[in-house]
Amino acid sequence: MSLFAELSIIIGVAFAMSVVMTLLRQPLIIGHIITGLLVGPIIASSLSPDTFTLFSEIGIAILLFIVGINLSPKTIKEFGVVALITGVSQVVITSIVGYFLAKSIGFSDLTSLYIGVCLAFSSTIIILKLISDKGDIETLYAKISIGFLLVQDFIAITLLLIIPMISVGNSSFKDIGIVFGRSILLITLVLIIGFYFLPKINKFISKNIELLFLFAVVWGLGIASIFKFTGFSIEAGALIAGIALSNLPSRHEIIAKMTPLRDFFIIIFFILLGAHLTTTNISEIFPQAIIFSVLVLIFNPLILMIIVGILGYKKRTGLQTGFTVAQVSEFSLILMAMGVSFGQVDNRILSLITLVALITIFGSSYLVLYSDRIYKIIGKYLSVFERKKTRENKIEIIKYPIILFGGNRVGYDLIEGFKKMNKPFLVVDHDPENVEALRRQGINVDYGDAMDIDYLESLDLSQIELVVSTIPNSETNTLINNVVKSKNKNAIVVVVSHKIQDALTHYENGVDYVILPHFLGGQYASKIVTDMSENPTQREEIKEKHIKSLMARLSNGHEHPKIGVYSS
Repeated sequence: MSLFAELSIIIGVAFAMSVVMTLLRQPLIIGHIITGLLVGPIIASSLSPDTFTLFSEIGIAILLFIVGINLSPKTIKEFGVVALITGVSQVVITSIVGYFLAKSIGFSDLTSLYIGVCLAFSSTIIILKLISDKGDIETLYAKISIGFLLVQDFIAITLLLIIPMISVGNSSFKDIGIVFGRSILLITLVLIIGFYFLPKINKFISKNIELLFLFAVVWGLGIASIFKFTGFSIEAGALIAGIALSNLPSRHEIIAKMTPLRDFFIIIFFILLGAHLTTTNISEIFPQAIIFSVLVLIFNPLILMIIVGILGYKKRTGLQTGFTVAQVSEFSLILMAMGVSFGQVDNRILSLITLVALITIFGSSYLVLYSDRIYKIIGKYLSVFERKKTRENKIEIIKYPIILFGGNRVGYDLIEGFKKMNKPFLVVDHDPENVEALRRQGINVDYGDAMDIDYLESLDLSQIELVVSTIPNSETNTLINNVVKSKNKNAIVVVVSHKIQDALTHYENGVDYVILPHFLGGQYASKIVTDMSENPTQREEIKEKHIKSLMARLSNGHEHPKIGVYSS
């Protein structure tokens, strides 16, 4: 069977399982893992199994790249200390408890150490997908969880670097120090380029959406490849590449463009995860897998709840962050596979940890997605995990009630009007020069393409009241109206059109008001002429006000659009 046919069958099975999961209202991740179990024989007998692994690595790299873009220096500064304390503490405590639990079952010292450490790491990839699907990516518990999960990843990556050195036996502390020094130098170089050089070429690469997309792919995968070439992990490189772009005005557009690519390749990762489970002797290792799974599903969340409570956060935050460590990481599987390759642990232990990973991923998916419902049931019993005085501050998330698409010319007067409404508003513009000019004026502005459905879907429209589009493109305005009305049918949508027939079509489709600049301009001009003739004393005032407005527009680079044939 050709690789194309194999991939088609696998994606077809994944779609069928996703339909079943959707009908049963279950997490799609569960369906992807089940798909892996079903198509495992196809992948195992494939002539190109490395191709599926490559697709999986691309999905992981893109996911962590997008995570990095969301990790601005401000976020790292705000939650860095909390992430470091919780991440390190949980890894150390779980490793110790897991070690003694494995010893009590009858495993050797070295095998118990491997098991304890592997049970300590949680999957950043899976939790990010779950939090994103739930729409909690900007919440407090998500910020804390992402922080300590990345700390755990750093510890895991460090172990993956050190273990081969120790296993070979000819590496000194000096060699290890050189490796760390090289990593710090590489990270610093990438961040310097990202924070100081890339913003200078942002105008150029942002003028064309396809160019911006290609730049993001080249930058993200390129930096990840450089990290791998120099002896580090693809995951670390992709994350650093994303952080380097976190200050770019076009970061939201990059995320919107990369998300569909991420979703496709990450599905392969979950399918591959399910396919990796060896079906031999499952009955033999199943009781041990249940014991270790209970440790991960119950003990790990309890540890996090205690640590988060001591740090001064509320019990709800503790419960939600706790649930994010209730599964085994893909790094654990890599770590155990490395132990097998060096002859330090038996291959049966790798199957055991893989089975624990699948059980805990199943369980934690429900815990994370339904954490709000679970809290309503058991929240009153969790007061022991909360200090009397909490330091928890609610993250201020601006939910804009007003969004303006297009901040030039027509948008200029609308912006002035919005300022007087005393409500937060966001301007979305596709011209990087306009974006920079508006940002210098202190206006909340985002670089984005209104014709991009993924970008529109990425906007938080939960509190939207009014959307105005000054873009005179009928298809774009129809798309904006459809997306906005699907989120809030009571929101007011106002668009611009240059054709009467298009305006009538917009009204049929549910648009609340259509601005036709030429006709509206005639009505406004009529009012000005009437005012000047009826109130001669206001003539100079009206004139000066218009001159002042024109000078302001000129300073912003505005010019009247050229019209080939103008009919009065």
